Parts: sequence; structure tokens; C-alpha cells
Amino acid sequence: MRFDRLFLTALALSAAMSAAMPHTAIAQTPEAQLETRENLVTEGIPPISLSLVERVNQYTNFRSASLQSWHPTKREILISTRFGDVAQIHQVAMPGGMRKQLTFYPERISGASYVPEDGQHFVFSKDIGGNEFSQNFRYDLKTGAATLLTDGKSRNSRGTWSNKGDRMAYTSTRRTGQDNDFYVVNPLDPKSDRLVAKATGGGWSVLDWSADDRTLLAIEYRSANESNLVTIDLTTGAKTQISPPQTGVKVAYGDAVLSPDGKGLYSVNDRDSEFSRLTYTDFKTDRSTVLTAEIPWDVENIELSKDGKYLAFVTNEAGVNRLRVIDTATRKIVKLPTLPSGLILGISWRPSVVGQNPELGLTFLSATQAADVYSVDLKTQALTRWTESETGGIATDSFSNAELVKWKSFDTLEISGFLYRPPTGKFRGKRPVIIDIHGGPEAQAKPYFLGRNNYYLNELGIAIIYPNVRGSSGYGKTFLTLDNGFKREDSVKDIGALLDWIKQQPDLDADRILVTGGSYGGYMSLAVAVRYGDRIRGAIDVVGISNFVSFLERTESYRRDLRRVEYGDERESKMRDFLTQISPLSQADKIRSPLFVVHGKNDPRVPLNEAEQIVQRVQRNGTPVWFLMAKDEGHGFGKKKNVDYEFYSTVMFVQEFLLK
Repeated sequence: MRFDRLFLTALALSAAMSAAMPHTAIAQTPEAQLETRENLVTEGIPPISLSLVERVNQYTNFRSASLQSWHPTKREILISTRFGDVAQIHQVAMPGGMRKQLTFYPERISGASYVPEDGQHFVFSKDIGGNEFSQNFRYDLKTGAATLLTDGKSRNSRGTWSNKGDRMAYTSTRRTGQDNDFYVVNPLDPKSDRLVAKATGGGWSVLDWSADDRTLLAIEYRSANESNLVTIDLTTGAKTQISPPQTGVKVAYGDAVLSPDGKGLYSVNDRDSEFSRLTYTDFKTDRSTVLTAEIPWDVENIELSKDGKYLAFVTNEAGVNRLRVIDTATRKIVKLPTLPSGLILGISWRPSVVGQNPELGLTFLSATQAADVYSVDLKTQALTRWTESETGGIATDSFSNAELVKWKSFDTLEISGFLYRPPTGKFRGKRPVIIDIHGGPEAQAKPYFLGRNNYYLNELGIAIIYPNVRGSSGYGKTFLTLDNGFKREDSVKDIGALLDWIKQQPDLDADRILVTGGSYGGYMSLAVAVRYGDRIRGAIDVVGISNFVSFLERTESYRRDLRRVEYGDERESKMRDFLTQISPLSQADKIRSPLFVVHGKNDPRVPLNEAEQIVQRVQRNGTPVWFLMAKDEGHGFGKKKNVDYEFYSTVMFVQEFLLK
């Protein structure tokens, strides 16, 4: 193992030096250094000392677990967790039981689900090197053998099970390389795979099957503000839009599911509302009833029990999730045990078995707890914890909680974010600040478990702010559009207003600020370095956009048109000129703050060229530039050894340019 070889090298070096020196002599010896792995390309990054590796070691050993699937007949689950380099599928036979690892691949498994009514197989997905061209496999629990179900080349979704449990419907780009067509397969018979409907564009996905398994419910995603619900006849391939036509203000649909009696549809949408609400549409009357009118927040996802009696849903209330369950017969809220304040990343009903109580599984995490799996029994009100992930031996209950903070931007629009403060008893005086900007740009910063980033808080005394600039989700559909097209730089100005706010805080040091972000957040970091370079100590760009035109021209074809809706169409001359003008690459001569750029070679979203061109251009300024590229990663690092190296390098960058 790499870890063993690392320390054997250090021990051998120490022994050799000890043997070469008289025991009575006192001498300075060079500090042992971490070897750079062959899959990593680095430039400008100083050698990493093994003493630094040792100091941060505990903070690199957090684990997490997420619920993947309930067993169809037993009270058992499949989870995703990591014991080696990447997350794999494990089986848990009882709450608190052993996590039995089932898959052993060098690549991360992105999801798994049992074959319904079978229990002897499950279907899982994985890609290669982070390229996001996922393939589906059937895993045999008796033999441990995995069988490829897709073509091995195209990009495939994992799919949705039929009600009978004998087929999966999924989307694939295999026909054209960019269109998400619809396929159906019986995983126990791979030769049954067939194309059932062609589609145009990369925004299509399967949501549900009709009660008789003759029709699919699908969604056509066009942008964060516009999507449609469509049914697909599995015999003819005919598509029928069942959501009302898009006229006037656009409507976005999220989760949706058909009622088991075939009479209606539950969906999440923002029709006639700033926020996404849960509605029920009666097919006979074509009347829609809002079921969450009293909740002034987004409903994020829904899960209907197989018998149709209970509908669970999660709301996003100022970045914190709340779980609710509706009795579909009475439409009244069912009493649930109190859950801690935090985030719910997924919900799944245990398959109905005669005589058992309704039980809902979920993945929960908070600022002080890594993600773990729980379940809720609706009848007994019992909250059961299934997994308890390791935390590197650190007591996380003392970790900083997220504090909601707000400030006014240049146009008086209120912007908010989450502030994590270092422990006050350990650090005194004004604290340096890291501003970490989310991607998307339609994502939302929430009070997640920070994992490694707790090292900056607890050991270096750095405060961290996660802002939700205009364009973030969770604050209404108007707020979501405020950075679109020619309004792109308004979101950058929101960070300028945050810099002003920091200056007004008695415990934060406005003279020591570093900005970082991933994907769109990487663009934001570069843009802040251009516009506010004299107010920051450094910037870290992780898989970020440096030139909108080259990005749009080179991002994978299945997502190109979807991104044009958000950023603008670079084929139109006026928009192309604007995108070129605001791109950090066009203003790279203004970047004088130290810059760290991180990227994966196989990134299908933001191609590697975006990193290479900004590195080459900023180097001409005489600005310190660090560059890290992994040959076996895509849109962000996923392999632990790569993530660790990125973290070690980032800690050094922070120490060199923020803390000195």
C-alpha cells in the first residue's frame, strides 16, 4: 500500500542518516518528504513534508455512509462507504451491524439498488477516472460476479425499476453521443436491452413507471427554471407532455411520481410560486392541488411508499432540511420522531412486507456529524441508527456549528451564507478568513459536515464563510435567475459586498482573506482575483472556468445546450463578446494574488484546457502559481490518495500566503 511505502521510505531514510552520524554529534538533517505519485502532475508546489502529513492525518480519515437500497424482503440495506481509496458498496444486515464490502474496484461506485423481489442481485454504476460515462453492472450476491449491462462506452443513468421489478428503464447517449434516449432492460437477461424511445438533448431522465408498467414518466430538464413532465408509451415510443405548456413565467419541475391507482400524479414544481411546492394532479379533472401551501420553502424530493399510503418529502428551509410524511388518504401530516438539525441527502421506503410497520430510510449529516444511515418507524416512532462512521479518532461534537449570516449587496439585495468560526477559547484576535464559493451555479451552500476543512478551523484558527450569491437555489426562482446571461458579474459583486461585511466584523481580519471554489466556484475565485485582487491574499481555483467561450465550445456535447441557457450562447456575436470580456482569462494580467489551480484530466464538464490556459497566462505576471492535475480524476478529486495530496498542498498554500 502507498501508505506503508511512504512510511517505510521515511524510516529507511531516518535509519540511514542515524547510521551515518556519530551518536555524539548534533546535526541538522533534511526533513523527509512525501513522494509525488506518477498519476499527479505538479508545478510550483513545494515539496510536502511528512511532518505535515502526520499533523493533518486525523483530519484525512473521516468516513461517511449513504443509504443505497433496502433488501426486497429482509430488513437489510446496501450502503456506500469507503474503507480503501474510493467508496464501494457494502451490505449491512442489521442496525449497527458489520459493513460487509461487496465491490472492490479502483473506481468509485456511484450507486446501487437491489433487483426487486429477487434479493440475490443488485445493479450498480461506475465510470472510469471520473469521466462520468457511467456503465451499469449486475452483481450476483452468490458468486460475486459482475455482468456489464450497458455498451461500455456511452453515458448511462442507473435507471428506475418497474413496479413488477422485472425491468429497469434508463437513459443512454449511445445512439448519438449527446441525446439521452430511453432504454429498458431486464438485468437478469442482458440481451433483453432495447431502445424504447429516442430523445433530443441531454436533459432527459426517467422518474417512474405507470401502475401497469406500460408507460414511463420522464422529465425533460431545459434549465434550472424550466422543465417538463412527459409520459412515454413503451410499445410505440410516443411521448406525451402532461405538464401544462410553458407560457409566460417558466415553470421548473423536480421530483414526480405516479399514484399506484393510476388516477393522479404527485410532483414538485414552482408553478405560480417563488418556491417549489408539492402538488397532486387529478388526471380525470386535470386539477392540481397544492399540498404544502403553508410551507414557504422549497420541497426538494419526494418518496411514495409502494402501497401509496404515505408520501415522504424533504424541505429546504434556509439551507437546513426537514422531513415530513403525508397520509395520502387524509392528506394530513404524520407525526415523526424529532430529528436533529441538519441535512437529509436521500429518503427511501422499505419495501412493503405483510405485518411490518412502515419504515423510511434516510441519510443524515450535520456540521458536527458525518453522513450516516438512519430509519424511522412510523408506527413506533423509533429513530434507528444503522451506521456510525469513523471520524479519525476526533470528537466531532465540539466542531463549529454553522452560523447563518446576511449582508446587503451593491444593489441592496440581501445575500446570505454560512459562517464557521474557529474555537474562541483556543484562538484570540481577529481571525483570517477563507471564502469558499459553491459551484452550479445553481447549487446552494448548506451546513454540511466539513470533514478535512475542520483542520483550518480547529488547528489554524481560520474562519470559513460559504456564501450563497445570487443565482443560488433555495431562495426562490427569481433569485435563481439574477446571474443569468448579461447579469453574470453581479454575483461577483456579491462577494465584493461580503468583503465589505467582513471588514465590519470585529473578530474577522479583512487584511487576511483567501477565496476558493470548485467548478463555477472556481470561476468565481478567478473573477474575485481579477476584480478584488488587492483585497485578498490568494485564490484557489478547483476545476473552474477561465474562459466561458472555450468552456462552452469544449464541454461534453450532452450538456452544452443546457449550459448555454445558463451562461449565454457563445455562437451569438453580442453574447460571445460579453463572455469573452468577463472571462478571467481575458483579464489575467490583473491577477496578482498567488493562485493555486487544481484540475482532473478526464473532466467532462470543465475541460482541462480551462486550467492550463489560466496557469500559463497568470505565470507571465510573475505571480506565484501552483498547479495540480490528476490523470485519473474528472470534475473534482474522488480518490482518497489524490484528495489527500490536494489537501496537503492546499494547507501549505494557506500557510504560505494567508497566514504569514
